[in-house]
Amino acid sequence: MIARVSGVVATVARDHLVVQVGGVGLRVYVPLSVLEQVDGVGRPVDLLTHLHVRENELTLYGFLTEDSLNLFELLLGVSGVGPKVALATLGTISPEALRQAVLREEPGILARVPGIGPKTARAIIFHLKDKLSLAEGGGVPLLTDQDAEVIGALTALGFSLVEAQSALQSLPRGEELTVEERVRRALAYLGR
Repeated sequence: MIARVSGVVATVARDHLVVQVGGVGLRVYVPLSVLEQVDGVGRPVDLLTHLHVRENELTLYGFLTEDSLNLFELLLGVSGVGPKVALATLGTISPEALRQAVLREEPGILARVPGIGPKTARAIIFHLKDKLSLAEGGGVPLLTDQDAEVIGALTALGFSLVEAQSALQSLPRGEELTVEERVRRALAYLGR
């Protein structure tokens, strides 16, 4: 159906964009991570989309990468996960962290997403574990215990999982740092 939307951002709202395409404004629901990356009203945007069809509604969901779109569609295949929960998942947890949580069978990470409880988190892991390991060839780099401690410390300080993960990714990999030093550097990256 509608696989891609390219146009100019007409409106930036709390959970969606209105993209002006050839005289038509399309409402496209996007994860928080996309809203943070959009340059603002009047700027060009190119989104990969999923058209969700219901009896009385056609809804577009947009993503910046094919990876995010594929994960969204995989999440929709899990019983109890609708488009809003799938979108909230990708807005709260990065695609890499989602894969790691599934492959390491860590429902606690998934349960941090609004709308996902322990039962749904276990269902996501059960249904996606084989699909993600086949798609990735099992070669996903896993979080170390130190990485998990840094993310835990940052989220305890009030940062979102997305912020904590981006700060973690900014840290140099070759250096041997204590957890405290890694948290300090992550806080410096986050501007605190």
